[in-house]
Amino acid sequence: MLARMQALRARAVLARTPALSCADLTTLLAAAGGEPERALAASMVRAARLPPAARAFMTAPAESAIADDLSWLGRSGARILLCTDPEYPPLLLQIAAPPAALYVLGSIAALSSPQLAMVGSRSPTSPGRATAHEFAAWFARAGLTVTSGLAVGIDAASHEGALAGGGHTVAVCGTGLEQVYPAEHQGLAQRIAAHGALVSEFPPGTPLARANFPRRNRIISGLCIGTLVVEAARHSGSLITARLAVESGREVFAIPGSIHSPLSRGCHQLIRQGAKLVEEAADVLSELQISVPKEPLTAQLAAPPKPRVLDKEYEMLLDALGFEPATIDTLVARTHLPGESVASMLLILELEGRVAPLPGGRYGRIP
Repeated sequence: MLARMQALRARAVLARTPALSCADLTTLLAAAGGEPERALAASMVRAARLPPAARAFMTAPAESAIADDLSWLGRSGARILLCTDPEYPPLLLQIAAPPAALYVLGSIAALSSPQLAMVGSRSPTSPGRATAHEFAAWFARAGLTVTSGLAVGIDAASHEGALAGGGHTVAVCGTGLEQVYPAEHQGLAQRIAAHGALVSEFPPGTPLARANFPRRNRIISGLCIGTLVVEAARHSGSLITARLAVESGREVFAIPGSIHSPLSRGCHQLIRQGAKLVEEAADVLSELQISVPKEPLTAQLAAPPKPRVLDKEYEMLLDALGFEPATIDTLVARTHLPGESVASMLLILELEGRVAPLPGGRYGRIP
């Protein structure tokens, strides 16, 4: 028991050591015969070529922080995964700067399963959110683990879709795992940990910081064989994930959208730069050479309620709406229906899940 506690403490110290790269840790543990406790011996630390901040921390660790880490690990059941461990995800080791250590809540095996990253806007359109959910469910049924960043919007829809598809999902976090960001995703995070994993390179207690998210994004793309961008503005953080995927030699996919939508511009930019254009989930599976399961991917998880047959005027309104968002005034001009009737019909279509209100007083069809 004492030996186990000492080994866990050593791993906690190494995981919390600042400025320690995977290469530094690999060299240090090789010299120590693979034993984390021995790696922290004063003679080992003095002899190793380490960044000054790493050497200083190993020489005099923050004992209160280490004690808090050990207490949290015991309560939560989380594990520390060092980059030298055989369970460390092999694809992540191939990126330019793999994390020296990961904190994992849930299944460590999920981190080495075939994964597809799904990322996009934090403020997606309703059709974009529905598309992310639907595609993620398809990928889950095809055996892919869906990986994203637990953010609101496309991230959350992707995680939810994978869970609805009965598959696994991984959330890479930009804070320590003892907290959930955003807080409203507490329940979602618990379900992800039960059907996949929560993972972070940041020690417990690491607060929210803008600089953390590009680091998180490199892990998202690094874990995955490909990255699918669903909706993204021209300067979206999702494009950072896509760029990192390209730099790691991974596939990048993008779903096109309306030329009038700001949330399509990032995807269109990626397609111009060589990302694969995606119209259906099968496009991604084909490109990744993943076979479709025996049951059709289009099979529904549960029989949906049969939609009512629309009256002629409702059909005319949906036809006028098309597949690009439009305002009520635009729809009045296209259909020649009274404005009050159009507004009332749109409300009914919204309640039936056929259209959704969008910013700027526009409406869009839901796939």
